[in-house]
Amino acid sequence: MRLKRVRLTDGTTSTAVWHAEQWLPLTPVLAVADPALVGVGDDLIACLSGGALVQTRLSAALTAVAPRHTALAALVTNESLLPFAPRSFRDFMLWERHVVEASRGLFRRFAPQIYAGLAAEEARTGELPPQLRPKPLWYKRPIYYMGNHLSFYPDGATIPWPSYTQALDYELELGVIIAHAVASPSPEEALATIGGFVLVNDWSARDVQVPEMTEAQFGPVKAKHFASSMGAEVVTPDEVLPFVDELAAHVWVNGELWGTGSTTGMHHGLAAMVAYAALGEQLVPGELLATGTIPGCCGVELDRWVAPDDVVTLELAHVGRLTNRVGAQDGPSGRVADSQG
Repeated sequence: MRLKRVRLTDGTTSTAVWHAEQWLPLTPVLAVADPALVGVGDDLIACLSGGALVQTRLSAALTAVAPRHTALAALVTNESLLPFAPRSFRDFMLWERHVVEASRGLFRRFAPQIYAGLAAEEARTGELPPQLRPKPLWYKRPIYYMGNHLSFYPDGATIPWPSYTQALDYELELGVIIAHAVASPSPEEALATIGGFVLVNDWSARDVQVPEMTEAQFGPVKAKHFASSMGAEVVTPDEVLPFVDELAAHVWVNGELWGTGSTTGMHHGLAAMVAYAALGEQLVPGELLATGTIPGCCGVELDRWVAPDDVVTLELAHVGRLTNRVGAQDGPSGRVADSQG
């Protein structure tokens, strides 16, 4: 099942379901066909939390109002909304290849002399230099950072360019929506808490990320917290989990194909990711986790950098598309001010 949050012609909002090749709003459907469920009509997380039972009832309700499908679809406006407001945001880093290629890219852009030495060492030995590999702990645990769940932008929105960066970057990621409360689960229990999937763009200020994570040995903070964006559509697990290790990914900038990738080769799977997030704490419905960048699907790996007014489109098979325009650079300095006092 595919769902999204829509604005109706009367100004109210509703969850909508893709049914019979059109978006049908649940609030008016349920008011007629299943009044006992009307409370979930404008609550996408409640739809996911209800699992297969609620989704079966939703399908039955949509079938029951089949003669009104065209009129119901006409109630949906073209306004793009976030599908839900995340209660928190944890962002992981599940692919070794992304770590390696992003490390190459960061050295190449911000420490070219060191990069030249690493490239020469790799050519001489035929082995990957330690500086490009993940740290040992990464192989043992699915490490993540806490992002800013309050700075999500919807599909179609313009992403602000912070004044303190000269190296804005996109990152194509698979978002995982928690639909059931859980604490310290087994991997099997952890997987069962997933209610849906959504496309996420984890926007990054790369020139800020480097000192935050090396010199300060903390963060990332300002490198990430200014913006993330989320696709309009949420897809239930039955449509994604059977293919989760083989989802094809594509990135276009101004209509030109910049990057391709695949979810193949996660070092830590989704069950381990959710289980670690809930280790010693409780996850609740509406929290959002992201896998980290799918290899080949960010600019730093490719040494290709977006500019103001660029249009970035991400696509992930079985999940959806997400398009955002890059805003104008805000301010001349391109530097984060040092703290005083």
